[in-house]
This record gives sequence, C-alpha cells and structure tokens, in this order.
Amino acid sequence: MGRYRPPAEKSSPYITPDGFNTLQQELNAIWKRRAEVTRALSAAAAEGDRSENAEYIYRKKELREIDRRIRYLQKRLPELKVVSQPPSNLQQVFFGAWVTLEDASGKEHRYRIVGPDEFDPERGWISLDSLMARALMKKSLDDEVTLQSNRGEVRYTVVALTYGQPD
Repeated sequence: MGRYRPPAEKSSPYITPDGFNTLQQELNAIWKRRAEVTRALSAAAAEGDRSENAEYIYRKKELREIDRRIRYLQKRLPELKVVSQPPSNLQQVFFGAWVTLEDASGKEHRYRIVGPDEFDPERGWISLDSLMARALMKKSLDDEVTLQSNRGEVRYTVVALTYGQPD
C-alpha cells in the first residue's frame, strides 16, 4: 500500500476544443498501448519465475502507470467544459486570450491562458489556475499587473490582447 496523499485541489474545468480533442486522442491511444503491454506482460509471465523476471516486473509497473492515466482521463473528460466561443468583452483578459506583457526592462512576454490540462510553458500556454493567469484576469490594455516572486515584486504592463490565433 502506498503512502497517504491528501486529495489534490480541484483544478478549473475549462478547456479549449483542441485540448479536449487531444485528451480524447490520448485516451484512445493509451487503450491501444495497454493492449500491447498486456500481451507483453502475459508473455513475460509465461517465462517462469516472476520474482526475478525483469521484463515481468517492468511490464507490471508500466501497466499500473497506464491504468492510472486511463482512470484519470475517464474521470476528467466528463467534468471538462469546452470553451469554444470568445468572451463577449474582447477588451479584457479571459480564458483563451493571448496576452503580451512588457516587463520593466522592456522585454515582451506572450502567454495564452488555457485550462490546466493543456498548459505548455514552452509554447507560452499558462494554466488558468496559475498565479500569472489569475493576476491577468479582467485586465485590459495598458493595465499593470504585479506579481510576487522569489526575487521580489515583478511588474508587467499589458501591451497586446487578442483571441484566436496570434499574428
């Protein structure tokens, strides 16, 4: 039995249509992967002594990880709310917005506010639940955003705001 972990804080249920499709495709692909791993596990189990069979041990661990992800996706997908329309007020920051910020040194940073299931820092996609996104909510052009970081207070100015694909 594993050690007790308190339940994680509920994340926002919002997701973009592309993010929802990606999760559905992942679930379909992982079921196919599970079938392959199950076949390999059966073959490894047939080899004899399981206590010293590295292939068997590895496949059991892999199957556990796959089952954990399947359980998560099967619970999470029905909870999600797909946001396919932009908000009525396009002058403020809401879910799905592309926001360009300028820091005190004049450097620009571009972020897209997406659901917690699809954030990707390399693409500049930040979770709706992140401190940055929460600070940006309902801000408009030229508004100032202040964040507390381990380096102290950081200030940004909203210099561009768009919905849909960025230019």
